[in-house]
Order: sequence, then structure tokens, then C-alpha cells
Amino acid sequence: MQRQWNRKHAAFLACLALSVGIWWHPLTATWQHATRSEGHTYILLIVPLSLTLIYLKRKEVTPVPGTNRWTGAVLLGLALLLSICIVWNPWRLTASEGLSASMFSLVVWWIGGVIACFGMEIFRSHLFPVCFLFLIVPLPERALHWTTVFLQQQSAWAASVLFQLIAVPVTRDGVVLSIPGLTIQVAEECSSIRSSTVLVVVALILAYLFLKAPWRRIVLVAATIPMSILKNAIRIFIIAELGTRVNPSFLHGSLHRQGGIVFLGPAILVIALLLWLLRRGELQSASAGPKGLSQLRSSDEAL
Repeated sequence: MQRQWNRKHAAFLACLALSVGIWWHPLTATWQHATRSEGHTYILLIVPLSLTLIYLKRKEVTPVPGTNRWTGAVLLGLALLLSICIVWNPWRLTASEGLSASMFSLVVWWIGGVIACFGMEIFRSHLFPVCFLFLIVPLPERALHWTTVFLQQQSAWAASVLFQLIAVPVTRDGVVLSIPGLTIQVAEECSSIRSSTVLVVVALILAYLFLKAPWRRIVLVAATIPMSILKNAIRIFIIAELGTRVNPSFLHGSLHRQGGIVFLGPAILVIALLLWLLRRGELQSASAGPKGLSQLRSSDEAL
């Protein structure tokens, strides 16, 4: 059994090595995106986190004899076919769209390798960590631009509300805010997309590790959207107040340039608090279930 398991690992490592050779250019291009583009920084976290989750769940998985070679072979073939079509480019994909499609086909290849080498049961037991790898697919430029613009506009609106709450006269024209002595433009660099995407990744991991009910997981991850907007609005609000009331240097200092990461910590704490509330409700529901069932059985026996 152990020898068979070792052969499966060797076959999967060979599959991984082959994928690196086939998808070398998309992999290097994605690495460059992740290290140079704020909107793709989160990609650097995905593979280490996925491997960590697989390692944490290793004792819960029992090696299963046999494989699903045909299912795995179909996925491997589809991934390779998609990769060839992307090079041929019959759909007239842009460079960013082609890169996204190439990385998508790479993850499909990895999934096919897992199924072909280890079987469907192993894949199902590691479903989230393996599918989590789809997050290495970089967003196409259009999708990234739309997300950035959304964060810009909503952050500007939320910041204007904060100014109104403390009775600071403010007018908003799109992403431009005007307060006495200062006009602020929430540029793409101020959208805080890097910290926002990291917040989503953190919420996904926490939801997977600590929550069971799908709707509770959805609530936790969905909460990152308003939280991302709020934390960026608070950042804009604080910088503007410090720049107009304390020292104008705050308008161009490190808090302005790198403030997204600074305000990420409190946002994660809020998500952790929401997680605690959701988990507490889940545990209470689980404990109330058997109790309610036992009471129902007692009443039936009394009848």
C-alpha cells in the first residue's frame, strides 16, 4: 500500500514538472504581475496557503486504493487543448485575457493530475485547497479596472458621508471630494485594491477553517466588500483631516502611499469578530439540535 502511495506521489510530481515546462511563460508573466501590480499582489499568497491547508488536513485523509485515470486524463487533455487554443487565439483574446485563460488551464491540469494520480475521493477531501488555486488566475485588465473603479467610487461616497457626520462641508463629483482648504481625488492608487484583495483571501481561509454552514461562509466573505470600502473611506477621511488640521505633509506621506496595509489590520479584526459571532451561532445551533431532538422523542414517548 505504501509503495503504491509513493508511486502516486512520484507520478503527480512528474505531472507538476511537466506543467511547469508547458506553462512556463504564463507562470513567469503571472509572477511579474504579482510583484509589480497592486491588484495582483494577493497571488503570491495563494500557492503557499493552499499547500498549508493541504498539510493541515493530511491526517484527516485516508489513502484510497485505485485512481480515476479516465476522469483525470480528460481534464489533462482539456487543459492541454485549451492551452493550444490560447496560443492559436481563435477568440482574439487580449494579452491579459490570454494570460488569465492560460493560468486557468494550468489549474485545470493540476486538478486533472490530482484526480488521475490520487483518485476522486482524495480530490473531494481537498476540494477547497485545490480549487483555491484558481485564485492564481490573474484578473484580466477589464475586470481589474472595473473593480478598481468600483472601489474608487464607493470609497469616495463613503468618505463624503464620514465628513458629513462631523459637519465638515463636502461636495463630491465622482471620485473628487472638496472640503474647506483641500480637494481630494481618489485615484486608482488610492482604491486600496491590494489590501482589499488580501482581506478577501483572509476571509476565504477563515470561513473554510472555522465555519460549516455555506450561508455563514458566504456572509463572512461578502462582508469583506463593505469592509474594504469602509476601511478605505476611513483612510481618506483621516489623511484629509490630518493634512488640513495637523500638518500638510500627511497628504503626501507614507500613510497616504502605503495606508492600505496599515488599515488592513483593523479590518481583519472586524472580520474576525464577525467570524466569532457566526461560529458562536453555529455552535449554539449544533448544540440545540440534539437537545431539541431528545425533547421531541420524550414527548412522543409520553404520548
